[in-house]
Parts: sequence; C-alpha cells; structure tokens
Amino acid sequence: MSALYYTIVVAILSSVIATIIGTISAIGIHKMKSKRRKLILNVNYLPVLNPDIVTAVALMSLFAFINIEFGFTTMLLAHIMFNIPYVILSVLPKIKQMPQNIEEAALDLGATPMYALRKVILPQIKPGIVSGFLIAFTMSVDDFIISFFNTGNGVSNLSIEIYGMARRGIKPEINALSTIMFVTVLGLLLLSNKKQSIVRGDK
Repeated sequence: MSALYYTIVVAILSSVIATIIGTISAIGIHKMKSKRRKLILNVNYLPVLNPDIVTAVALMSLFAFINIEFGFTTMLLAHIMFNIPYVILSVLPKIKQMPQNIEEAALDLGATPMYALRKVILPQIKPGIVSGFLIAFTMSVDDFIISFFNTGNGVSNLSIEIYGMARRGIKPEINALSTIMFVTVLGLLLLSNKKQSIVRGDK
C-alpha cells in the first residue's frame, strides 16, 4: 500500500506540474523564431530519444552534484523532468492547428493577454493538454529505471516494489492490485469511449 501511495502521488503531482510547464513551454516555443525553435525542439527530443538509463544516471548525477537528499523529492523532480518533453510534443501540434491570428483578433477586441490565453488559446489546445497529461501520468506510473536511480530509502513505487519481489516471488497482493488497476483503467476507457460516442451522436 505504501508503494501504491507513492506511485499515485508522484504520478499525479508530476503529471500536473509537467502539464503546466509543458503547455507554457509549447506556447513559448511556437512563438519563437525558426532557428531558435528548431534548437529548442532538438534539445526537447533528447530525453525522448535517449535510453532511460542515460536520463536516469544523468539526473542522479545532477541531484548528487547539487547535494539534494535522495527520496520523495528527487523521484518527483525526476518524473517531472522526464514528462515535460512528452507534454510539449502533445501540445505543440494543437497550437499549430489553431487559426492564424486568433490571438491578435482577441487582443484587437479588447481582451488582455492573460484573458486571451485563458479564454481563447487554452480552449483551442485543450485536447493536446489532456493528451499530454494522460501520457505523462502513464509514463510516470509505468517508469522503473528513472525511479530506481533517483529514489531513497523508504520511498519506492510499484515498479520498484515488483522488481524487488521478482527475485523472492510475487506476492498475491500484487496480483490482486494489478487486477484492480486493470479493471479501473478498462472502466475509464469504456466510459471515455461511451462519452465520445454520445457526443458524436448529438452532433
């Protein structure tokens, strides 16, 4: 239960924070000039293309260098850094699909920049934000290597716990928990598909 608690808390916190940072970053990247945008996107691709072990060791070295005690904080920071590129890659295409000059039109009609962001831009890119959050949440729950290298004593998520049990034998509690998680995810998928079919039917 402790491992499940840390898994859910880290996944939710890292996904929410990564989604906020990733969305703001994607909007900023979209407004950059072409050369600078390509440079930033190439840097953003690195954590996605790198093997997880490289990212895990790099983050572990960084935390050790700045003398942060390994534990819940380092695991959370590692998951946030790991998830941000996926959020950016989910949100950026939706920003590119927005009608051109829609922000300028809102500003010309008297909207402030913050109001235009909340009422015009964010609703337009909402599907990308939701997708980025779900990808970040899934990656966080699924991750083992980055969690293993960036956690401390007394803090472990389900992936670390199951890896530790693999040598001694999987306990029945893990089988029951896996079944509950599978049924929960399946139920959410069915509800999501049903909701989408109802919306399409109304249209």
